[in-house]
Amino acid sequence: MYAHITGWGKSLPERRLTNADLEEIVETADEWIVSRTGIRERRIVAAGDTTDSLGAEAARCALAQANLGPQDVELVIAASCTPEALFPGISNRIQERLGLTAAAALDINQACSGFIHGLAIAQGFIATGQYRTILIVGAEVLTRHVDWTDRATCVLFGDAAGAVVVEAAAEPGGPLAFDLGSDGTGGDLLMLPIDGKLDMNGREVYRFAVTAMTSSLVAAVDKAGLALADIDVLIPHQANIRIIQSAAQTLKLPLDRVFTNVEKYGNTSAASIPVALCEAIEEGRIAAGDTIAMVAFGAGLAWGATVLRWTHPAAVDSGDEREPGTR
Repeated sequence: MYAHITGWGKSLPERRLTNADLEEIVETADEWIVSRTGIRERRIVAAGDTTDSLGAEAARCALAQANLGPQDVELVIAASCTPEALFPGISNRIQERLGLTAAAALDINQACSGFIHGLAIAQGFIATGQYRTILIVGAEVLTRHVDWTDRATCVLFGDAAGAVVVEAAAEPGGPLAFDLGSDGTGGDLLMLPIDGKLDMNGREVYRFAVTAMTSSLVAAVDKAGLALADIDVLIPHQANIRIIQSAAQTLKLPLDRVFTNVEKYGNTSAASIPVALCEAIEEGRIAAGDTIAMVAFGAGLAWGATVLRWTHPAAVDSGDEREPGTR
């Protein structure tokens, strides 16, 4: 069986924190931020919202897009590195919020590469016949974990959630290959202690990111029996525009084939790729039959890439920009 993406959705907090706003709370400047990261603003959750409330809202949109009800979902996979509590898991909370009474629930934490790891897990379950309908959610509330006095990190991160529905089908399509990896020796380079704030060695993470993105994507494309020239749209992890541009240059991929929205949201970790996927569809960048590549890197240090064949027609509306829970 093949694992087709049949639904997609996103949830973005209403509050925008611009670079001009940041100039008021930390020693930084819009020009400095944009020139080094490409980020112009990011979203911040309201006081009463949580990672799972964002995730549930994105999941609702994805289920509606797939024309599925709560009883149809057999497994919820939630990727996040910013849970509200160590347990119960975010996947359990999303299951409860949406009334997915027939679904098992699974949390994974691979930080920014979490969504791709979740997609790989879902594809494996579907290929073996374990499940036929799986909901994958990437959700993060990173702004509650940054040090707002550290201008090197607080300008980078935002809050968001994205989700997809994956369904089994006999027709070929969906993920063609994955490349997943980890280098635990670099774990201290990007870390969020349980009782602390996010800490990052920006220079070393940058070096790792460019290498990991290019090598992982090449590996996934090769496993799929394709060439880089076959990629219609690349959706990279939206961490830093300079990393994305450097990777595209190394891969000799034209920038018009690379989708970016980092300027609007900053780095939203596991939510980054599913939110970008939603917006690429909304903007008409993806059509049935396209070959889509996704690649991410992050804490772990971990990375992941996939190449998939898009089989579903695009839709008009896949997101909700209202505050979660106000539907």
